[in-house]
Amino acid sequence: MEPVNATIIYYSATGTVHALAQAAAEGAEKAGARVRLRKVAELAPPEAISANPAWGQHLQDTADIAGASLDDLAWADAVLFGTPTRFGNLASQLKAFIDTTGGLWREGKLADKVYTAFTASSTAHGGQEATLLALGNVFYHWGGIIVPPGYTDPVQFQTGNPYGTSHVAGDGPPDDVVLQAARYQARRAVDTAAALKAGRVA
Repeated sequence: MEPVNATIIYYSATGTVHALAQAAAEGAEKAGARVRLRKVAELAPPEAISANPAWGQHLQDTADIAGASLDDLAWADAVLFGTPTRFGNLASQLKAFIDTTGGLWREGKLADKVYTAFTASSTAHGGQEATLLALGNVFYHWGGIIVPPGYTDPVQFQTGNPYGTSHVAGDGPPDDVVLQAARYQARRAVDTAAALKAGRVA
């Protein structure tokens, strides 16, 4: 059987969600998947970016990461979305990308894939669960198979979020436990996609 194709599509302003996305890519690769790590386009005005040095620096640091395309979705068996919270919802940059998927949706090319998501917020209780649930609404419309991490691994009892990996950016960069959770979440998504793929072949 062909390996699972896993696409990780994310938006990150200052690097927190980027770190989670990188960890997810590592977890997916370790699970045997072919992986595409993709960022969505930055839509914020230059004056907003220049007001935060970390924002501009992160743009420079990730200039070599390819931009997300519709082909990355069509290619994938499993898709992991990452976004910071924005008032309990996903970032507009990721939403803008999702809003371009209507053609794939109408053709049924987004259905029956495995989907999962991860997030970060500046503060505790900053909308993490609401953001992950909002992405779930998208997956429902696509006919996706949502695979949350749940409490299916010991690391989940340390991080405490069964909806998806999340981090409080105000506490500093993601630590080893959070990165381990992101790797595990990706591995679980890939393993589920592999089981589905094998079942369809059989």
